[in-house]
This record gives sequence, structure tokens and C-alpha cells, in this order.
Amino acid sequence: MDLSLLSSANFARAKGFDDFCGQNAAPSNMPETPLPISAIVLTFNEARHIADCLRSLKGLVAEVFVVDSGSTDNTIDLARQWGAQVVYHPFENYSQQRNWALQNLPLRFEWVLHLDADHRLTEGLQQSIRNAFQNPIPNDVNGFLVSRRTIFLGRWIRYGGHYPVYHAVLFRRGKGYCEPRRYDQHFRVEGKVLPLKGDIEDIVTESLHRFTERHNIWASLEAEDQRTPTQRATEQLVKPDLWGTPQQRRRYWKRQYERLPLFVRPFLYFFVRYFLRLGFLDGPQGLIFHVLQGFWFRFLVDAKIYEQRYRS
Repeated sequence: MDLSLLSSANFARAKGFDDFCGQNAAPSNMPETPLPISAIVLTFNEARHIADCLRSLKGLVAEVFVVDSGSTDNTIDLARQWGAQVVYHPFENYSQQRNWALQNLPLRFEWVLHLDADHRLTEGLQQSIRNAFQNPIPNDVNGFLVSRRTIFLGRWIRYGGHYPVYHAVLFRRGKGYCEPRRYDQHFRVEGKVLPLKGDIEDIVTESLHRFTERHNIWASLEAEDQRTPTQRATEQLVKPDLWGTPQQRRRYWKRQYERLPLFVRPFLYFFVRYFLRLGFLDGPQGLIFHVLQGFWFRFLVDAKIYEQRYRS
């Protein structure tokens, strides 16, 4: 959930980054070979999305692992048809599933790319990753940040502070992990990270029923995280920093949001997001998205916190 009130677009124009990633490199006529990257995709009943996800990885990465938590549709068959290695592991939470995969899969390569089944790499991102791996990556660079492009009811949600939102989904094995949170987890990478051009498309819902159902579950997790912060392993979380990476800035603004009074903050957040950050320019799909995800979800989190206090 992006609660940043500052744009992170300037971070993607870091000095010297274009030269490092070879954005201006001349096109090659040589056949492109898969890069030494292991991709990990989490699935559970994702037959609707898994083929598009794996298609966007085809020919780009050298191996793909699908970690499935008990799909009952044909997700596994489709994943195998696209050449993925399928491994079963019961799902406890997103963070534990990600870290289990990092620690237990027989990964052959140093670099690991993390995706969900409803993600797909744009052509721009595919080329940017190839450019980054054209030359040896400096030893002090341990990861790359990739922006997420939310697709909601067929529309790219570009406003309301919802784009770009960066995630450190590509990093050296042993140098990163998923922070131990119940909700709103991010990958934390030791050392320097650089942004890549291009996006991951995130198909956030196949139906409003599923969208609200999932956000109801996530609201419970977020409420518990906010209500019992002492239970977090805070030293393992992304550090809030107004002048840091886009992830750190987003976490800084979220900490400021959490200090505001219950039931007041969802109204303030929606006002900033929909009016000041121009969310209304996202059209009717944007109206639905920003109201449900930017107001209703946040109000529901506060209601669940209030309910927990009432019952305790």
C-alpha cells in the first residue's frame, strides 16, 4: 500500500544510471540468451494469470520456480507447460513464503527475481534488465528497484501518488529478504540498490468481489500490525527515511500517517490522493480504485483497530 505523499520519479533519473544500464547501447543482431537469473513466482489458484506472467519471463531468465500453496485449478499444469519448476509449500504468510523460497529452493544463480502470478514484465523492463546485465555489475550493487504499474479493471492507475511505486524485487541471493510483516511487506536489500527503467504490470483484481474480499483480509493483518508494533522484528524492517530510497520514503510517510487519529486519517489520505495528487484523472476506474483502496480499505483498518481495542 503506497502512502507516500512525495513523488519518487526523480529517483529513477539517478546520475550515471543510464550509462550503467546501457540504455543507449546499440541494438545487437545476436540472438538473446537467458540471463543468469532465478525467478520465483508465488501461486495459489492463479490459472487466470500464470501464463501471462511466465510468458513475460520466457527467454529472459535462465530458470523459473513456481512455489504453489495448494492450487485446485490448473495453475500447476500451466506452469509446467511454460517450463517452470513447481514446488509445493503451505502458505503461512507472504513474508514467510518468500523467505522459505530463498532459503530452500535449489537456486542455480546469484541473482533472484521475485514476482506474483498476477505480475508481468513490460518490454521496457525486460530490455532494461538485459542492459543492466550486459556488463559486470559492480560488487557494491546488490539489488535493483522496479516500479509497479497497477492495472485495475483494464486501466493503468497513473495518478493519486500510485505511480511510480518501487519494489526491490531483483537482488543478489544472500543479500536480501522479505521483511517480517503481516501486511505491506517489502524486500530489504543490504547495500546499494539502483532503479531500473520499465515496469512490472500488477493486475490487481479479476473482480470487485475478489478485490474487496482480499482487502478485508489484509485490513485485519494491517490492523494487527499497527496495534501490536512491539511484536515486529523492527531491526529487520525497511527503515523510514525521508531522504532515502523510494521504499524508505514511502515507509517514512506511512509512519507519519499511523500517528494521525483513527477515522480522521482515511479522509485526509483520500483527499490528498484523489484531489491533490490528481487521482480523479484516472477516470471511472480510478474513482472506484481510489475510493476502495485509498479510503474504504484504510477506514476498514481503523474500524478493525477500534474493534480490537473495544474487545480487549
